[in-house]
Amino acid sequence: MKETEEDILRKVRKIEIKTRGLSNDIFAGKYHSAFKGRGMAFSEVRDYRIGDDIRDIDWNVTARNRAPYIKVYEEERELTMMLLVDVSASRMFGTQGQFKKNLMTEIAAVLAFSAAQNNDKIGCILFSDRIEKYVPPKKGRQHVLRIISDLVDFQPEGRGTDINEALRFFTNVMKKRCTAFLLTDFMDFSADTTRGEALHVNFEEGLKIASSRHDLVGLRIYDIREAVLPDVGIIEVQDAEEGRKVWVDTASARTRDSYARYWELASSAIGQALTKCRVDTVSVATGEDYVAALLRLFKMR
Repeated sequence: MKETEEDILRKVRKIEIKTRGLSNDIFAGKYHSAFKGRGMAFSEVRDYRIGDDIRDIDWNVTARNRAPYIKVYEEERELTMMLLVDVSASRMFGTQGQFKKNLMTEIAAVLAFSAAQNNDKIGCILFSDRIEKYVPPKKGRQHVLRIISDLVDFQPEGRGTDINEALRFFTNVMKKRCTAFLLTDFMDFSADTTRGEALHVNFEEGLKIASSRHDLVGLRIYDIREAVLPDVGIIEVQDAEEGRKVWVDTASARTRDSYARYWELASSAIGQALTKCRVDTVSVATGEDYVAALLRLFKMR
């Protein structure tokens, strides 16, 4: 049954109360110090002092005063934050009391309210195997609530995942350096036939370009049952993105080991790509305390 507008507003309000409180009580100062402005704005000129960089000399003022003066800059505190959120079909999975979608929505809301407290602009890109929606960066509570509403109610057209396309679009629309959070399960890879069991991620090129131009941070959202298969007998499972269904004998130790091995290979490939591209990343499981995970992330900075 499709949710009414009142149902959606009620959910948005509930998320706002919880996440805005966390932003106020925990993350305001930590976000401020972890994601400092990367731009430098002109502040004033002063007398040249021994040891100053000669590249900062203001030649116009120097000529007028017949003595060397340099330009003094200060860090621009105003930032732009972009949220790149995976809305593919795999987000609708969860065995610990919530879907990955719910966890991504709450984390995105905490980050957005933290940025809003810092008077930053917040924008959002929703993606699946295509760009589903682009919300240009703006300031203010109402804008944050609009983004949360999209995360709660948005119905994507695509079911698959194309992180490369999301990163390509992001680098095209955001010309000025910004802070960006990529919220996804990162399950976008193919078999690497040249390296035995190894897997090849499909998004390394986009990751490399985006991280060189912006302050890119990864948030890997997963469910424990994607990593460990329990022994519950014969069950039917379905690939959320491709729709394929298969029967699996979970009582087989070989099957469970193979399942866990695939997760290890995927995690290794994802981790290597993120490390190679120098992208700070934390993993958060459904049912896990994401506050602790975000604090770990901020400590990395």
